[in-house]
This record gives sequence, C-alpha cells and structure tokens, in this order.
Amino acid sequence: MTLVAKASERGIATLALDSPASRNALSARLVGELADALAACGKDPSVRAVVLTHTGTTFSAGADLKEPPSPYTFVALLRQIIELPKPVVARVSGRARAGGLGLIGACDIAVASSASDFAFTEVRIGVAPAVISLPLLPRLEPRAAARHYLTGEVFGAAEAAGMGLLTAVDEDADAAAAPILDGFRKASPVALDATKQLLTARVRETFDRDAEDLVQRSASLFASAEAREGMTAFLERRDPAWVL
Repeated sequence: MTLVAKASERGIATLALDSPASRNALSARLVGELADALAACGKDPSVRAVVLTHTGTTFSAGADLKEPPSPYTFVALLRQIIELPKPVVARVSGRARAGGLGLIGACDIAVASSASDFAFTEVRIGVAPAVISLPLLPRLEPRAAARHYLTGEVFGAAEAAGMGLLTAVDEDADAAAAPILDGFRKASPVALDATKQLLTARVRETFDRDAEDLVQRSASLFASAEAREGMTAFLERRDPAWVL
C-alpha cells in the first residue's frame, strides 16, 4: 500500500500518502489508490469531509519519474477531488513540489505548518506545470504564479497563503485545520455539497475547456530532448546541461 486510509473520526476521513521512501511521488499506483479511496469516501454517508495528508517530511515530490501516471489519469484524479460531494482539505507538514501542488490546488481548503515549503520545479527539469494549472491558475494570484512557475524557486508557507495556494498557516498544521473541520461538522451534508458546487464552478469550467490541450502540451514536453536531459540530471543528482 502507498496510501493509508483512517476510519472516519466524527465525520472526518483521513487519507495519508504513505510512500516516504519516494517522498510520496505520484506513481501510477499511488494515484490509483487515492482515486479508489476518494470514491469510497464520496459514497460513505458517515464521512462529512476528507483530509488529504502525508507520512514523512514531504507531502508529495510531484510525478514519479520512474513510474508516472498517465496524464489523463492524473487529470481525472484532480477532477475527482474537485467534484467529490464533500469538502477535501489538504494538510501539509513539510515539503510539496510540482504535481504535489496540483493536489493541494484541487482541494477545497489547504492548511500547512509554518515550516512547510513549496516549489514549482517543472522548469528545472525541462517541462512546465501544465496539467496542474487546471486547478491552480483559477486560484492563484497571477504575478506570484508567474514568478514561481518561471523560476522554480522555493517559497514558504506565508507566501503560499498570500498567493492563494493555502487557506491557513499555523505552527502546527493540525491547529490550522481544527476550526475548519469543526465547521464542517456543524454544516448540513447536502448544503456542503451544494456550496462546494458553487465554489468550484469556475475551476470545473477550466477543466472542460482546457484539459485536453494541457494534457497534449504536457505529453509533448515530457517527450522532448530537454526533458530527457532534465530528468536524467535529476536522477543522477547533477545540474542539467542548460544551467549557466
């Protein structure tokens, strides 16, 4: 198993990415297990909301370069989170990179510890944050998105909150999440679903309009010579040839 699903606690189900040896890289297997667990939560009347979190020090390092999921499968997972009839909260206590930020962006609410950090590292391996733009660009402040998409710089939790990636930051991620989860427990399940549909309408329109184009763009970039050099350099822990 690369995912741990905890029983619902007062209506809150917890799904933890559990492949710390790979820094919870998004392999085909992990994406499939997460999709199955989310589907089960969506059908379970005892579940009011879902917390998506992680074991180890990394929420997710992004796509598993050795066993990547199909881009269509990953798009389907992001859309599943957005369309789940229950709120999904990302809880981050550590690092998140590349495709891991796409998971955070797909969630309705995202909280993190103040020591967490983030980066869109795609440009540094010769690709672009194409598919994850579907949930992220409608939510992010444009100037901040441009800076971090284009540079791949690491940024902290406070900046992530300021640009719209995170909802709340606290020294302890659980402390940031606690009042939000209590709010869900006081809300009508039907009203939560209806309200989520209102909030995600713009993001769902982006998926309808742009998903196929971005999947094709991503596939083209991953097949390029620069991407092969970038991924090889990453796996060999060296700078790619283009670094000045």
